[in-house]
Amino acid sequence: MDEAQRRLNEIVEQLKRGEGPEPETVRTLLSWFDAQRRGHYVTQRVRRALRKHGLITKPDFEYVYIDSPVEFQLASPAPTNKPEDTRNEENILSPTIVQIDRAGSVVASAIEDPTYRIGKLPAANQRLFKVTPNSTLSEAVTLMLSNNVSQLPVMTNEREVKGMINWSSIGSRLAVNNKSESVSHYMEKAYELSSDVSIFSAIGLIAEHDYVLIRDGEKRISGIVTTSDLSLQFHQLGEPFLLIGEIENHIRLLVANKFSASELKNAVDPADSEREVADVSDLTFGEYVRLLEAPTHWDRLNLQLDRKTFIDQLKKVRDIRNDVMHFDPDPLGDDELKILRDFVSFLQKLREITMKSQGSGPDF
Repeated sequence: MDEAQRRLNEIVEQLKRGEGPEPETVRTLLSWFDAQRRGHYVTQRVRRALRKHGLITKPDFEYVYIDSPVEFQLASPAPTNKPEDTRNEENILSPTIVQIDRAGSVVASAIEDPTYRIGKLPAANQRLFKVTPNSTLSEAVTLMLSNNVSQLPVMTNEREVKGMINWSSIGSRLAVNNKSESVSHYMEKAYELSSDVSIFSAIGLIAEHDYVLIRDGEKRISGIVTTSDLSLQFHQLGEPFLLIGEIENHIRLLVANKFSASELKNAVDPADSEREVADVSDLTFGEYVRLLEAPTHWDRLNLQLDRKTFIDQLKKVRDIRNDVMHFDPDPLGDDELKILRDFVSFLQKLREITMKSQGSGPDF
């Protein structure tokens, strides 16, 4: 019995005895499946295992920050005897997905939430440096300098925010000869958002004020997201797309004008055989792999490279591409990014060498 099955069996037995198991972080749940991030295939594997055991997580493990805790619950039976027009407002606003388990029983789980919410960002879930209204200005300045932050929330407890202090609010008050030592005399209005707000809805407020405080589902301030955090997040989301796009362009140049239309058509996925293929740009990435796997096709490229090694790298890129195109909630790991970066660098060098050897411009 593998780790995931053993742990889920234990959780089911605890729930059936009425003993609520301790919440686990999403990261811990993934570790039971020997995974470190929620890629598409990992997520589907976890969902299948939960469904098999009649379990759901609250909140849904796929749509919260990776170090957030989730609770395990037995999936409740889906209502089957209520006419649709008698559903109450709560049911309409909180729909469920009906599922059938292996025993043939109907179970229901919370509907999947595809929105990319700001609460998923690491910065929205990290330690928050803060001061109280009675703190001294020197204390706030020291805290900002020593932790390399540009602003601090002024709070009386984990839920009550009185304002914000930042370099601008300090400088503007000192400029008019404010000599107070109390943080309360240097505060400005604080801006905050709920953790379930769409990250795209939050961009405008963050851009305008350079930050936004995040309030979690229990009404606590759980973190602060700044413009720097947004830049990092979009870099993490955007870099894999750019790298994969460049790899695809290199492969198209590599095979361009080397194969007939019928040969290209033969590389098409049999499940999509009706699709029209006029040139290499009509092939998918997986079909490039299928095309070049044939030794006779590989020889057509006239490259003194090992076919198997090249194809193995292409397959790794293909698998990463599939995860990226599913917009998985966790960024690619360093190992996966290194594969993409190294392969791009290799293709760039290969093209440069080819151009020099051909003089006036390469076929690839």
